[in-house]
Amino acid sequence: MTIAAGERLLTIMPAWNEADSIANVIKEIQHEVPDTDILVVDDNSDDDTVGVARAAGAQVLRLPYHLGVGGARRLGYRYARDRRYDVAIQMDADGQHDPKYIHDMVSQLATTDLVIGARFAGEGVYRVRGPRQWAMRMLSAVLSRIARSRLTDTTSGYRACGRELIEYYSRNYPVEYLGDTVDTIIQARRCGYTVGQVPVAMRPRQGGTPSNSPVKAMVYLLRAFFALALALVRR
Repeated sequence: MTIAAGERLLTIMPAWNEADSIANVIKEIQHEVPDTDILVVDDNSDDDTVGVARAAGAQVLRLPYHLGVGGARRLGYRYARDRRYDVAIQMDADGQHDPKYIHDMVSQLATTDLVIGARFAGEGVYRVRGPRQWAMRMLSAVLSRIARSRLTDTTSGYRACGRELIEYYSRNYPVEYLGDTVDTIIQARRCGYTVGQVPVAMRPRQGGTPSNSPVKAMVYLLRAFFALALALVRR
């Protein structure tokens, strides 16, 4: 895959205390997709995420308060809108998203408005269990019906979209818990955009500590139900 002549691609990465991993992620993106610009939106980190990201060659915006991933991504989409990027890729800064799949995701934009990098679509061996798995399956079943397309990983933050959705998300990207995944799909469909997926393999974190526990998994399940209900009733 190559970006069409004249098209501009921006990779948006929210980051909160990712100094241990972000330099390697930026270098990987530069190697796999040299035509993309890279924007790191620092969510008021306590470590040296900003300095490390800048030294690695990324553009960096720093939020004055910790707003969460939704707030960081909205700022990233505003940056993309104001600088008239044609394509935006959103991915995590912890190294779990492999940049090599950007090629497939951008190619899919020829026929789909919002492309999700799906962990449970036959690529890789990533697995979840218990309440988190139940929540993901429930969300995917409901959102597949709404999208009129089979979606296996509706909570994935690895996504691609074109200029129209960049404009829309710059004004409407949700900041609530899971709104950045669930609500963004429902919003896109209600506005007439198509939603699809490409299979991707998830990797272990390259730095930091994952926040998994049985209690947090059950909380995730309950909050997923509330997030879906809120997204369905929101105008």
